[in-house]
Amino acid sequence: MKYFQLRNGQTLMIRKAKIEDASRIIDYINKVCKETENLTFGEGEFGITADKEAEFIEAVSKSENQLMICAYIEEKLVGQLVFAGGHRPRIMHTGEFSITVLKEYWGLEIGTEFIKYLINWAKETRIIRKINLKVRSDNNRAVKLYKSLNFVFEGTISREFFINGKFYDSIHMGIEID
Repeated sequence: MKYFQLRNGQTLMIRKAKIEDASRIIDYINKVCKETENLTFGEGEFGITADKEAEFIEAVSKSENQLMICAYIEEKLVGQLVFAGGHRPRIMHTGEFSITVLKEYWGLEIGTEFIKYLINWAKETRIIRKINLKVRSDNNRAVKLYKSLNFVFEGTISREFFINGKFYDSIHMGIEID
């Protein structure tokens, strides 16, 4: 568990997800997917129940190369990061993460603290040697954040997203953990 002072003076707590967070996480996801078009799913498309989320949290907690962390301000869930490492020996050292923050908390460096936590965790595991991500190519704010934390551009995939009748490319980025 880590605590951070945000720009607005509030205290942010980041901790690993717990099984009892499952319902709260589903409610959070149902809210955050309405706030942005930058996710791989939209409103009503997540399709996971609280029970399935609890099973996922339990599986992640038992894995050496997976991580799910939540950000809280007081008792309010304001952000989440999920890192999924590879399941086979040849790719266990690498994985991809997703990150979300409630829109009202954008710009307070919650995403920065999440990614720093992830990088430190990866170093501590001594298993994770590469962290990958993909981001919509027009999400300039996120790309700027990832670059500031030393993620490097690794390629573009055309037409990765199809939202409201329009295609969007994705940028793939990564950071090596040594």
